[in-house]
Amino acid sequence: MSVSRIFVLDTNTLIEAKNRYYGFDICPGFWFTLLEQHNSGRLHSIDRVKTELLRQEDDLTVWVRDHAPATFFHPTATPETVEKYSRLMTWAYAHSAFFPGAKNEFATNADAWLIAHAAVNGLVVVTQEQYSATAKRRILIPNVCLEFNVECVDTYSMLRDLGVSFSRI
Repeated sequence: MSVSRIFVLDTNTLIEAKNRYYGFDICPGFWFTLLEQHNSGRLHSIDRVKTELLRQEDDLTVWVRDHAPATFFHPTATPETVEKYSRLMTWAYAHSAFFPGAKNEFATNADAWLIAHAAVNGLVVVTQEQYSATAKRRILIPNVCLEFNVECVDTYSMLRDLGVSFSRI
């Protein structure tokens, strides 16, 4: 377990957890653990992820609104993050392999902001997306992280690094 690594969560990390393996009804400990790890300074997300999560009305929306503290979602409007975001967007639009729709989606969702925030603050991005050298229709977080030397892991790697274990006593 590495105490120096701090994780920043992508939207899909939370949505997939809610929809699949860590649903509120089967593993409430996951959600408690996120708050506990946040309170110890080990993880958070960003304001733009919060905006994406609040677009629907479900258990995750309730968790974001009623349980996650305001500090869970860090602001991205810092000068350093905006400058890094601009560099990410310049790279994405100049990259000939990606379809125009992929570039437009990347410009409008939280992904580039998440990576910029992580790059500026030396954080580890947590996403369920997988690297693909042949991606054209989507600009994948792991691909961008690799290009910009930002560490990227999945939920399970984060939980292992944090030393989390869910057990029934």
